Amino acid sequence: MTKERVTQTGMNITTPAGQPAPAQTALTRRNLFTLAGASAALAATPLAARTFGSGFTHSVASGEPSANSVLLWTRYVGDAETTLTWQVSETEDFTRPLAEGEITASPSRDWCAKGIAAGLEPDRWYFYRFIAPGGATSPVGRTRTLPEGPAAKFKLAVFSCSNYGFGWFNAYAHAAEANDADLAVHLGDYIYEYGAGTYPDPGQADPSRVLAPTTEIISLTDYRLRYATYRADPDCQRLHQVLPMIAVWDDHETANDSWKDGAQNHQPDSEGEWAVRKAAAKQAYREWMPVGDEVYTTYQIGDLATLFKLDTRIEGRDEQLDLGKVLEGQTDPQAAVAALAKFRDGEWADPARQLLGAAQEEWLAQGLAASTAGGTAWQVLVQQVLIGRLRSPASLAGQLGDGLPDYIRQRLTAATMASKVGLPLNMDAWDGYPAARERLFKAALNANANLMVLAGDTHNGWAFELDQEGAKVGVELGVCAVSSPGFETYLGFIPPETLAAALVDENEQLKWADTSQRGYMVIDLTPTRAVTEYRFTGGVKQRSTRLAGIKRIVSEAGSGMLEV
Repeated sequence: MTKERVTQTGMNITTPAGQPAPAQTALTRRNLFTLAGASAALAATPLAARTFGSGFTHSVASGEPSANSVLLWTRYVGDAETTLTWQVSETEDFTRPLAEGEITASPSRDWCAKGIAAGLEPDRWYFYRFIAPGGATSPVGRTRTLPEGPAAKFKLAVFSCSNYGFGWFNAYAHAAEANDADLAVHLGDYIYEYGAGTYPDPGQADPSRVLAPTTEIISLTDYRLRYATYRADPDCQRLHQVLPMIAVWDDHETANDSWKDGAQNHQPDSEGEWAVRKAAAKQAYREWMPVGDEVYTTYQIGDLATLFKLDTRIEGRDEQLDLGKVLEGQTDPQAAVAALAKFRDGEWADPARQLLGAAQEEWLAQGLAASTAGGTAWQVLVQQVLIGRLRSPASLAGQLGDGLPDYIRQRLTAATMASKVGLPLNMDAWDGYPAARERLFKAALNANANLMVLAGDTHNGWAFELDQEGAKVGVELGVCAVSSPGFETYLGFIPPETLAAALVDENEQLKWADTSQRGYMVIDLTPTRAVTEYRFTGGVKQRSTRLAGIKRIVSEAGSGMLEV
């Protein structure tokens, strides 16, 4: 697991496709510093002194790109419902706007306003802004449309698991500064629902990152205020300001380990009906994020890639299985193994269990077939949880020291016993729904798809070669967290290199892992190969764009293999 030492990245003044930008859309270093103005001013203001105020409170954002359109977002707090004008231009001075329209900022949507700019040219960068009735203007944003037809290259900057309380969003800051991606992709856990002092606990929390509300978020007002807090972060604003984003929710946008009818961190007796909380969480997400209302949809990057945005969390997912319940009351090791084997062959393997839900599953199978039939080079799943098979290394059992907390010891012991009978480490991932995974893999094989799966959720970095009964299905790239801690926080007694090596040795599909660093990844897609660069930040306790290292992984198109 070698890593290059790299230094802070400077601005890139060519288009992400590597060709000089056309004169009328030139993006110069001066342009980018101008765009940075609002974020720099916000960063200079002490956190404790900030309020969300009035007017344009949270800069701008864009998303849902197509070849000819993009969604534009802002938030404007006025004395009453306010009509805003949006403008799109090829130049930052807006001397000749190409398109404009009107949207309404209303208290009924927490003052968030979204509009679709249509009639744009494919594969182009644009500037956009919003204008209030009195002439006040928002910060200027930058966005782009997707290619149409032949596409030689496209770069995705991929993020997951950004917990405000643990520290700074340095991965966002570095991606914005590097300026070498075409599109940001967020795989979920964009916010966390916990109250102050829970996750992170007081010993882990960054005291400069003041959370609002301080309680766990349950109501619509709570969720809105939490988004307002996260979206006030200067590096979050900067990322949204300079790149369009495709975003999917995971569990913490509602509550930990959520499924269609509940969540581990939802107690109906004290927190009300799950359906009410889920609806509030979804409404706030759609208000505050530059997203449409579709739960799952596709994005076509010319003939290069079809991105399938999936929901693996709250629409079709059956409740997670629990190894603790299987082992409950078992004191004899032999009886415990027998109980696990019975569970493996019964409930765990149940073909009726769903992760996507039947409708989404059928939609995806049809979409994979249509994408390959249309000559698209890559089929990319933009989704939340690991799909590769991952068991706990048996070797961990011999490394449990005397000072380990009982709950961690119990979990590791259960995971090791489960591994011995072929059961996975994490029942909250695709591993907990093996029949659903098999159906997806068979659909990909039937479509002759060149499958790439993106995953977040775990806070750690992963690279899998996926197969179904010996047939190569594709590859999976799991991104480390922006700020949420990984295995190093509760398996700190094991050196990270030792743990990663043990995981790779135990799991045939797993070719590489990093269990201790934060950051993001950039995937450079071409018709013949994908080059993934994991960029590890230098930490999250200090605001910085310094990188601690990088790791590059290559996959040749159609090979289902990784060069690590």
